[in-house]
Amino acid sequence: MDGDFSTPQTSLVEGDVERVEEAASAKPEQKRKRIDWGKIWENVLRWGLGEITLRIGTALASLILILLVIWVMENFYLKGPLEPAEGAVNAASLATSTPVVAVPYFNVPSIEVYPAGVTRQVVLHTLLPAKPRDSVVQYEVKAGDTIFGIAEKFNLRPETILWSNYYVLADNPHLLSPGQKLNILPADGVYYEWHAGDGLNGVAQFYGVKPEDIINFPANNLNPEKLGDWSNPNIEPGTWLVIPGGRREFVTWSAPRITRQNPAVAKVLGPGFCGTVVDGPVGNGTFVWPTVEHWLSGFDYSPETNHFGVDFAGREGNAVFAVDNGVVVYAGWNDWGYGNVVVIDHGNGWQSLYAHLSAYNVDCGSYVYQGSVIGAVGSTGKSSGPHLHFELRSDQYGRVNPMNFLQ
Repeated sequence: MDGDFSTPQTSLVEGDVERVEEAASAKPEQKRKRIDWGKIWENVLRWGLGEITLRIGTALASLILILLVIWVMENFYLKGPLEPAEGAVNAASLATSTPVVAVPYFNVPSIEVYPAGVTRQVVLHTLLPAKPRDSVVQYEVKAGDTIFGIAEKFNLRPETILWSNYYVLADNPHLLSPGQKLNILPADGVYYEWHAGDGLNGVAQFYGVKPEDIINFPANNLNPEKLGDWSNPNIEPGTWLVIPGGRREFVTWSAPRITRQNPAVAKVLGPGFCGTVVDGPVGNGTFVWPTVEHWLSGFDYSPETNHFGVDFAGREGNAVFAVDNGVVVYAGWNDWGYGNVVVIDHGNGWQSLYAHLSAYNVDCGSYVYQGSVIGAVGSTGKSSGPHLHFELRSDQYGRVNPMNFLQ
C-alpha cells in the first residue's frame, strides 16, 4: 500500500511544481508588456528634455481646452433665436395708426406781469484786465498819492517812478505833490534824455543793460537800419528813451555824514550848515524815541525809494527830543524839501537827523543830551502834514532803519 500511494503523490507534486514555474516565468513577460511611465520620464529627464516636454504638453493642453470652449459655445450659446411659430405670427395683432394728440394752447402772460422778461443785474462799471502798454503815458498826481501807490497802480517798482521823473522829483519822494505830471513807463527801468555825444554802448553800460535792449524797445521807435555807428548814433539830442531794466544810483538829497571836524560839508543842503564846531558830549550808543508819538504817518524806511528814514506822526508843536548825547552840526533851513532841520553828531560814529520842524531851539555847536528838547514837530518844506522825519546814520552800518535801534 505504501508503494502504491507514494508514486502518484510524487508525480502530482512534480506537476504542480512545473506549473508554478511556468507561471513564475510568465509574470515578468506580462510586466514587460505594460508601459512604465516612470522610467520613461526618468529617461526624458536624463536626456535633458524635461523642460521642453513640459512646455509642449502645456501648449497642447491649452489648445485642447480652447477647442473645447469653442465647441461648447457653437453648440449651446451661439445658436440664433428660434423662429416664431406660424400660429403665433398669425395671432399677432395688426398695426394701428398712432393717435394724434392736440397741443394745448399756451396763453402768453401779460406784459404787465413780466415787463422785462428775464431780469439781470446790470453792472455799469466793467473791470477789464490791464493791457500791456508800449508807450510812455502821463499821470497827474492827486491828493493822497504816494510813490508806492502810484507804482502799484501801474504795476511798476517804486524806484521806476523816481528814475523816470528826476526833473520833477529829483529822487526825493517828499517832493511829490498834487497836480504834478509824472512820466509812467510801460516797463520798469529808467527814462533817459539823449545828449549830443552820447553813445549807445556807453549809455547801456551805465544803466546795466545791452544796447539791443534800448534799440528794440517799442516805445523808443528806433530803426536799427538808420542808427549808423552805435558810438555816435543818429539819435536827435533831447530824445527821451526808455532804458528797460535799467538801474542807477539815487542822487543823494538827504544830509551827508556831517562830522564835528567838517560840518561845512553840508553847505550844499542849505543855509543851516555850520562853519566851525568845537568838541562836545559823546553819545552812549543807545537811542530814545525822538518824539512822543511812536507810530508812522507817511513814509517808512524805504531804500528802494531813496527814503532812508521814518516819518513819525504827531501834532504840530509836539516836542522833539535828542535821541542821544552829542553836538549840533546843522541847524536851519534845508533846500531839498526838509524844511527846518537839526542834525546831531554823537561823536561815536552815529549821526541823527530831525526834519520838517516847526521850530528849533538849538544852534550850530550846541551841546545836547539824551532826551533834551531840541525843537517841535511841524510841516515845513515839502510836507503833506505835521510829522517828524527822522534818520539815523552809522559810520559802520550806513543809513539804517531807525526802528531797529530806538528803545
